[in-house]
Amino acid sequence: MRFKPALVVGLACVVVSAACGSGDDDSAGPARIPPKVSELGPFVGECGHVSDDEVRSLAGLPAVSAVFRNATGCNWQSAGTSSAVVTFASYRGSPIDRERAWVESKDRTVETITVQGRTGFQSFGTGYGSTTCDFAIGLGDDFFEWSTFGYTVVGAEPCGAARKLAELTLGRMQ
Repeated sequence: MRFKPALVVGLACVVVSAACGSGDDDSAGPARIPPKVSELGPFVGECGHVSDDEVRSLAGLPAVSAVFRNATGCNWQSAGTSSAVVTFASYRGSPIDRERAWVESKDRTVETITVQGRTGFQSFGTGYGSTTCDFAIGLGDDFFEWSTFGYTVVGAEPCGAARKLAELTLGRMQ
């Protein structure tokens, strides 16, 4: 009977496979490092707890043609071509140093800043024929960032609006 040898071989394979299963002995392989679970930082609110009117006023936007909001950010754009844009973004569990490295790779001037006891960075650049400013504040494992793009206001400090908006957000955090 050819059936008996096949049955014996099949049972032997099952026994050998069962013996190779994982037991309680963890010394057989490298230990896995559990993923880091980031603690939630303070709640920065929708659009950094800053209203559309405050953005218009502080950023000097005469008229806003588009406002976009989602769970992590907001965007205000003034009317007209080549017009100013203001954005807010909140990052949970994302290192601010990674954002800083990305900004530095864009050939922008980057400096460390402190606002209301919190550290972060400010970057400034004039690529694409316009000014860009990023103002990011670290919140433990989180950070938020106000950015301005396309400012041509004569005599205005390009990062002044972003700093004022960040100060409002910090003052209103929960």
